[in-house]
Amino acid sequence: MTTAAGSTAYVEAVIDVGDEAAEALTNFLWEQGAVGVVEEALPAGPARLRAFFPVSAGIDALAVRIDAYVAGLRALGLAAGPHARVTSLADADWAAAWREHFRPVAVGKRLLIAPPWETPAAGDRLVLTIEPGRAFGTGHHGTTAGCLELLESIVAVEQPARALDLGTGSGILAIAAARLGVASVLACDSDPDAIAAAASNAALNGVADHVHASIADVATLAAEPAPLVLANLLAAAHRVFAARYATLVGAGGILVAGGLLDAEADDVARALAVHGFRREAARNLEGWTSLALRHAPLHASA
Repeated sequence: MTTAAGSTAYVEAVIDVGDEAAEALTNFLWEQGAVGVVEEALPAGPARLRAFFPVSAGIDALAVRIDAYVAGLRALGLAAGPHARVTSLADADWAAAWREHFRPVAVGKRLLIAPPWETPAAGDRLVLTIEPGRAFGTGHHGTTAGCLELLESIVAVEQPARALDLGTGSGILAIAAARLGVASVLACDSDPDAIAAAASNAALNGVADHVHASIADVATLAAEPAPLVLANLLAAAHRVFAARYATLVGAGGILVAGGLLDAEADDVARALAVHGFRREAARNLEGWTSLALRHAPLHASA
């Protein structure tokens, strides 16, 4: 299908979804062939996902698949739906719709996150240029912004020489750490697409010599304990990896744990406390909580 002017057309699917179902639905949309997915925070009610597909996906068939998946989420008791709104977009409209969601955004006291097509002139803030692609992490989501705020304050006080970024996604936390002065950052993710995005973004920001992106799973990562570990994952992952964090965060070091709905933060903090982590600070943004926890081993050697 083409427009009257001969340009390629795209398909946009719009779905309202609750926070707990948003990531699952986002992954499903990528699996269906989306070329872009953005999440809009609405003033009231659930979030809204907008996904863009090449027109070859077919409007009717795509709507049926999405609605079936959303119905499955509702059957599990998750807020979603009721139906996807699927429409055609011309090439120019798709580009504008995709780019309008990624404008420069100031985070914390020193950082400014910007897409490559709208990089501001150098000013008082450190500009992090992030290409919004398939990997999570553009600084616009509350959990990423909360982690960045904690990272900024931690680096200013602790001045760690090394950091680990677990589940790096776009590489935004690793790149921010390097730009803030951390000399060596190991950024790992089990998704090859994420590692490619992180490496590309590190080069884009001139920190490729400081950020090493590696395909690795948290459970099997071979790395020396670091004074700073960044983990913008989800509550379930933090519970699973709690004991593993104790081997990756050096004694006296700090873990930044993101990806927590506000209601989940206390429970995750308690789970981490069992493994020697003491809650020191938190950031609450848009219904998401990011925690900074000090690793104080329960049985430290004399």
